Amino acid sequence: MNPAFHTIDIIIFVAYILLILGLGIWIGFRTNRKKRTAEDYFLASKSLPWWTIGASLIAANISAEQFIGMSGSGFAGGFAVASYEFMAALTLIIVAKFFLPVFIKQGIYTIPEFVERRYSPQLKTILAIFWLGLFIFVNLTSVLFLGGKAIDTIIGTGDGSLIVPAIIGLAVVAACYSLRGGLSSVAWTDVLQVGMLIIGGVITTLVALHYVSPDGNVIHGVQHVANTAGDRFHLILSKDNPEFKNLPGIVMLVGGLWVANLYYWGFNQYIIQRALAAKSISEAQKGLAFAAFLKLLIPFIVVVPGIIAYVMFTEGSYGAVDAFTLGNGALNNDNAYPWLISTFIPVGLKGLVLAALAAAIISSLASMLNSTAIIFTMDIFKPYLAPSVGIKIGRDADLVKVGRVAAIVALLVACLIAPLLGNVGQMFQYIQEYTGLVSPGILALFLLGLFWKKTTNKGAIVGVVLSIPIALALKFLPIDMPFLDQMFYTCIMTMAVIVMVSLATNPADDDPKSIPTTSALFKTDRNFNIAAYAICLLLVVIYTVFW
Repeated sequence: MNPAFHTIDIIIFVAYILLILGLGIWIGFRTNRKKRTAEDYFLASKSLPWWTIGASLIAANISAEQFIGMSGSGFAGGFAVASYEFMAALTLIIVAKFFLPVFIKQGIYTIPEFVERRYSPQLKTILAIFWLGLFIFVNLTSVLFLGGKAIDTIIGTGDGSLIVPAIIGLAVVAACYSLRGGLSSVAWTDVLQVGMLIIGGVITTLVALHYVSPDGNVIHGVQHVANTAGDRFHLILSKDNPEFKNLPGIVMLVGGLWVANLYYWGFNQYIIQRALAAKSISEAQKGLAFAAFLKLLIPFIVVVPGIIAYVMFTEGSYGAVDAFTLGNGALNNDNAYPWLISTFIPVGLKGLVLAALAAAIISSLASMLNSTAIIFTMDIFKPYLAPSVGIKIGRDADLVKVGRVAAIVALLVACLIAPLLGNVGQMFQYIQEYTGLVSPGILALFLLGLFWKKTTNKGAIVGVVLSIPIALALKFLPIDMPFLDQMFYTCIMTMAVIVMVSLATNPADDDPKSIPTTSALFKTDRNFNIAAYAICLLLVVIYTVFW
């Protein structure tokens, strides 16, 4: 064990884990007192208020992928990676105003269910299987691995010996309360989790600034980082920057970044599920606006620490060169955040900061497990497997049991695969790049399905199937195209394919399964409108300062 991790830190960390477990299990028992329906388990009885929705959205989103992966990208390329977070705030406003009203009016449980209503059961099944694969083989595995790696660095010696035990521990904790109480346990514990992850993030940033400062003054630390690495505080990179291939300058603000964000925040089950569980459409929209404000804070507690670590590396202070240099001479970028915690956070606070990091990881795992359970149960098991095993479709208790078993199996598979991810350089960029092979096609069929009434099922199927070879062709072209640009062009070409096939196969003016929309459906209340304008104004200020 790392000698810098003392008994008091262990007590604080264990106490927090027990608190989360106790709270989650208590909520599960409380909600289980009555006869539970699938809606109670998977959508929290559609009773969540706006502040719980907003907090839970951020807790589900912010995980090791951000704390470890995005901090690592900050170490490698600077502040530009923060555009994912800043533009996500604007994306949340768009999703709240234009996507949520349609989803909630349809009364759906899952995003694949919407696909069935708009297109066909066949396309729903294709996408449900895809999402299950994505949750298990990309999302769950990457979060588990990064979480295990962080714990190994902070508690252990950083030699990898604690990665597997940490992966197992994180998986067990997330499963214990999320499987018992469903979305209710996940969402209400997320309120505590998001508070912890923000507190822990702020502490880490302030302590790192204290140590990078020439005289220990935090303000002077900010000035020193700005003077030493001022060129790393630009949100828009130039073409000669080595990280341009990951963050292609101003083009990403009008291109591929929108594909990534609209797909993630608008059509990602474990994100949108919170909004579907809202008391009302107004509560859901206010919850997303609250989450948008929180997103503006995140880069300053996950990206800035990576830049601070880079300054220490360039100065050769505190053994940073050895900490980030691998045996083959490559840099271990994703070591930035764990290294800062293990090296600089004092006794007592270290246990609190590790608890905050664990909170981010566990909440995301719990969210992914719940979404895996609902997609498998409602979109695969219920229509195809339930009759063959003698389960009545209307028996909610049996469906809940199936969901729990599905989540356990998914978690076991992810635990087996997670340790194999050790050779990835920047995990955050890796996740974005390989998710980007499939997300543009899915985004295209959703956007046209929502807002173009002539879109047909055949057009959607042809488009989404062809989107994969289109994405692969762009990826392996002899020209070195940034992957965000690849995503943008794939989405545009897929939309063109869907439009052409739909026009060629649609016998009527509008598709019979098109979604009726009116201006009244997209009307929002005064509070949401004020929040939306405030978010836009803050983004203008941020991009003016850090352009």
